[in-house]
Amino acid sequence: MAEFKKYPKFNAEEDKDKIVAFLKDWFAQNGPTANAVIGISGGKDSSVAAALCVEALGKDRVIGVLMPNGVQSDIDDALKLVNHLGIKYRIVNIGAPYKEMLKALQYTEAPSNNNFHFAVTDALRQNLPPRLRMAALYAVAQGLKEGGRVLNTCNLSEDYVGYATKFGDGAGDVAPLAAYTVTEIRAIGDLLALPAELVHKAPSDGLCGKTDEDNLGFTYAVLDQYIMTGECEDEAVKANIDRRHAINKHKLELMPVVNR
Repeated sequence: MAEFKKYPKFNAEEDKDKIVAFLKDWFAQNGPTANAVIGISGGKDSSVAAALCVEALGKDRVIGVLMPNGVQSDIDDALKLVNHLGIKYRIVNIGAPYKEMLKALQYTEAPSNNNFHFAVTDALRQNLPPRLRMAALYAVAQGLKEGGRVLNTCNLSEDYVGYATKFGDGAGDVAPLAAYTVTEIRAIGDLLALPAELVHKAPSDGLCGKTDEDNLGFTYAVLDQYIMTGECEDEAVKANIDRRHAINKHKLELMPVVNR
């Protein structure tokens, strides 16, 4: 049986203001002149995170980075977001680096006793792009004259079941949305008057051609209710969520170190 944290009652306006205040304070302490650097996918999380940063820091201190892997079918959604917010942006196409990395991983030297079995699996192919994108975000942040801090845009629902790539989209310097479910983030997005087609777009990781909910086997509405209340009518879905949460804990904890 999963253990459930008691979360305060959600109020979209109050929680939006709480996140904005948090971001103002965090940047004041960790980069008073630094820009917020955000990977913009055109989905709800990056849209809401970017809008919150604009409110906290002003649009001149928010940098959007669009990172298609070759051709991105919904890149117009990402462009719509940066134009809606009026923020600076750069397109960094990871298609060529992705192909070269796969080529390097598949390369094998002449047989020897030092060779080991290594397979380029579907999981590897799906998790490599988020890690390349995070590398690009940190490169942009480091190249800015004023400095940059990378936003983690993951939400509580995804994190709970491990629907993020470790050291990929699961990385970052600050995570303003990590305490909020998909349902709550959509409510904040509506409050911020973001384009509804972005806030309520079917969530997709952009990796395998399916929606998040198709891959997970349950809806975010069901997951969010379970996270908040511990209630789930479908025992098979409940078991699925519990299993995913259990095997995901290594992503949520600090890296273990030896105590001296």
